[in-house]
Amino acid sequence: MTDIEGILVGHYTDINAVSGVTVVVCPKGAVAGVDVRGSAPGTRETDLMAPHNLVEKAQAVVLSGGSVFGLAAADGATRWLAEEGYGFPLDQGYVAPIVPAAVLYDLGRGAEFIPPISPDWGRLACEGAGDYPLATGSVGAGTGAFSGSIKGGLGTASLKLDSGITVAALAAVNSDGTVIDPSSGRPWEIAMEIDAEFGEQGKRAVKLPPKPPTGPIQNTTIGVIATDASLTKAQAQKVAQMAHDGIARAIRPAHTMFDGDTIFCLASGQKSLSESCGFFSVPQAQCLNELGHAAADCMSRAIIRAILTAESLAGMIAFCDLEDR
Repeated sequence: MTDIEGILVGHYTDINAVSGVTVVVCPKGAVAGVDVRGSAPGTRETDLMAPHNLVEKAQAVVLSGGSVFGLAAADGATRWLAEEGYGFPLDQGYVAPIVPAAVLYDLGRGAEFIPPISPDWGRLACEGAGDYPLATGSVGAGTGAFSGSIKGGLGTASLKLDSGITVAALAAVNSDGTVIDPSSGRPWEIAMEIDAEFGEQGKRAVKLPPKPPTGPIQNTTIGVIATDASLTKAQAQKVAQMAHDGIARAIRPAHTMFDGDTIFCLASGQKSLSESCGFFSVPQAQCLNELGHAAADCMSRAIIRAILTAESLAGMIAFCDLEDR
């Protein structure tokens, strides 16, 4: 994710609470879009991202554990951004930061049933945000994540297109469906690997434990696509829509009644989409197709990395600790 110029990422992780927050910060703002496919989402400011609505840019996206209580973290991120002077301009020199957010369900996995998430968690994640290599696995919003029958987590992946545009994905995987094919013991989309990015864990085939009984609405995969391309809000929304294909390929089943699957897209705007000609003469259409396809592929890879780099925690066994087939 931090391969995108102008994009910073920070985590706040509370191991005792088995929960956390991840923020994607774009201090100069980024054109934002969103697409929600799950039937049990927990979100903030998603209506504002619609192409027909006023504000074009967001200054951050917050991904958090804590279910509905986790939305409080976005308040801390908003306050921090306002103090730094980043946001939609208001009168008398004030700004209103635009901070959409999405949450996942990790209640009952830590010392307290409801993690003590507060605005401070969002603020601390922002204070620690940078463009350095990103920690993955059982960190930030992926700390208390559980996927199928094993430990979930947080992952990221990126790709530079032939056009010179870079696209990246960040995913917090807490899915009802599984990332691992039960018949092979390997990730469904393992063939998407680039440059041995999945490491030694990516070479393994494992025995999956049985899926535990769960109550309704205890799942969700949430994520962010970022790119250095210059997009309109409608184009950013389209990229977010296409990126959901990456969830559907990497997690089976996906977009269920018990998931709140949500993907945001942030476009920092350094590089223009090339014009393209075709039967319909739609400007930039082919380049947008390529960008959306790459976003889906990056999302699949980020989801796999989330699972392969997660560590066992709070009774949730991670892929790395499963028996080989």
